[in-house]
Amino acid sequence: MAVLITGGAGFIGSRLAAHWMSQSEQVIIFDNFNTYYDPAIKRQNVAALGDRVILVEGDVRDQAAVHALFAAYPIRRVAHLAGMSNVRYSMDQGTLYSDVNTTGSVTLMDAARKHHVEVFVLASTSSVYGSTSRIPFVEDDAASMPLAPYPASKRAAEIFAHTYHHMYGLNVNVLRFFNVYGPNGRPDMMPLKVLKAIHHGTPIPVFSGGELKRDWTYIEDVVQGVTSALKRPMGYQIINLGFGSPITLNAFIRIYEQLIGKQAIIEDVPTPPSEPLITYCDNSRARDLLDFKPSTPIEQGLANTWAWYQREFLSGLP
Repeated sequence: MAVLITGGAGFIGSRLAAHWMSQSEQVIIFDNFNTYYDPAIKRQNVAALGDRVILVEGDVRDQAAVHALFAAYPIRRVAHLAGMSNVRYSMDQGTLYSDVNTTGSVTLMDAARKHHVEVFVLASTSSVYGSTSRIPFVEDDAASMPLAPYPASKRAAEIFAHTYHHMYGLNVNVLRFFNVYGPNGRPDMMPLKVLKAIHHGTPIPVFSGGELKRDWTYIEDVVQGVTSALKRPMGYQIINLGFGSPITLNAFIRIYEQLIGKQAIIEDVPTPPSEPLITYCDNSRARDLLDFKPSTPIEQGLANTWAWYQREFLSGLP
């Protein structure tokens, strides 16, 4: 039996693949290596996994390719991580995001139910909560007013997942990720962009005076949560996956300043309409259903990220 990881060449997917392979499980990665960020980074992620991983290049929007994938391998668990991300980038890309994140997810779920997949894990986002007044964020919130195409497309996929459970009995665990970060993180995400800006002495664009709060969740904690979700058929569940302790951007930057030994250059810019004031995870359901125990505080997680960056990019430099 095998586990399929769509988007398995990416940040979360490749770390999840490494974990499953360490358990002697057969892992199949399905990825289209799009150019949203440098595909060479994703190919390096796959190369680091070694020869045991099975790589199939393809797009979740390609129905023939998806169904051929399930026909070729004994897939019983699916971690569906493939998709277009980034709230602000999605603002002018509604068609692309609905096509990939919603229609692509439906295509994958349709194949999964026809091939008797035991557990389907659907990656979603805390951004679906929008500007909710319920703080911290809880899963029974309506999440009916997302602020950009990215969370809207993810919320639509969540609703389709319920339909596939209701009609076909597909076990779907929807995981709403909260600001995942750590070593080998995506170059378009804030943790790496802020690190580079401080190190190189370039300005950091800051919204709302740096008082926006985010609930940062370390990559290894997320992998533990996804792994638990893949092992537990529970009907249809929506589960927050976050640390549960938001901090301001100003505090985030100060941690990096201390680690790097340089002061950040701040550039105040207008806050786009896609940005909520806070993301804050109530992870009680994850603790109950997944035995989720996030253990890496932001100070340690950023220290690990800075150490990785130095090894990867600064080793041997004067």
